[in-house]
Amino acid sequence: MSAGQPRFSAMDWAMALSVTALWGGNVVAVKAAVMTLPPFLLTALRFSLVALVLAPFFRPRRVQLAGIGRLSVVLGIGHFGLFFFAISGMDAASAGIAVQMSTPFSALLAWLVYREALGWARGVGMVVAFIGVAILAGEPQAETVWPLLVMAVSTFCWAFSNVMIKRIGEVDPLAINGWMALFAAPMLFLCSLAFEHGQVQAMAATGPAGWAGLAYTTIGSTLIAYTLWYRLMARHSLNRVVPFTLLGPGISLAGGVLLLGETLTWHKLVGAALTVLGVAVIQVLPGTKQEEETP
Repeated sequence: MSAGQPRFSAMDWAMALSVTALWGGNVVAVKAAVMTLPPFLLTALRFSLVALVLAPFFRPRRVQLAGIGRLSVVLGIGHFGLFFFAISGMDAASAGIAVQMSTPFSALLAWLVYREALGWARGVGMVVAFIGVAILAGEPQAETVWPLLVMAVSTFCWAFSNVMIKRIGEVDPLAINGWMALFAAPMLFLCSLAFEHGQVQAMAATGPAGWAGLAYTTIGSTLIAYTLWYRLMARHSLNRVVPFTLLGPGISLAGGVLLLGETLTWHKLVGAALTVLGVAVIQVLPGTKQEEETP
């Protein structure tokens, strides 16, 4: 253990495992909700609730609003909107595995934007992770490969949004969440009006499971999980905290099979194993900057 770094206390372990469980279960919750609610409408409702809770109490500086506005397009629509849309066309277990593409995309962008050395081992890890996701394309329950491709775009947008957040400057993460949601919600309602139909009927037909899914992704996955995550990040280095997210695909896989009755196939098992292995290599072997200055 490095000097100056606090030990992982029992409370830290509890917070880290809680975040992993909440984020792993989020895919299952979203899948339960999009069974009746159109995905863009669901995302708009989620962000409306997040904005209502956070925006009045956590405010960024005025000069940061333009950056957060741009972030709301990439993260709010490009990631979350497409993420919910992709889940509506695939099972939760596969979605929980495919969303791990965000890690190799992040490593690739770090290499391109921040000149971090990729290295052969991390390069192999990226290839292995993408092979694991590609295996999901052969999933017998998958009627088309389009949801998986949309998920790839969604995870790339998440990786790119991290670059954007760094350029916004120092700001309370909850302020970013709240104001990004405030800007993104109206755009997502417009997306719903443009690309979806029957919203009123869908809301009327949504039962307890669907509304519980919305509540979970808003309260559990966003408000509680991100608050715990930021507290962990304030106390410990990134390399000590991020590996906990490797448990997420297993939770999504188990939740999809046990709670939603999805079929457990070798595609899911092998795809999950390879994806998690590749992501683990990328996370355990962080890159180093080739040059001190960044763009």
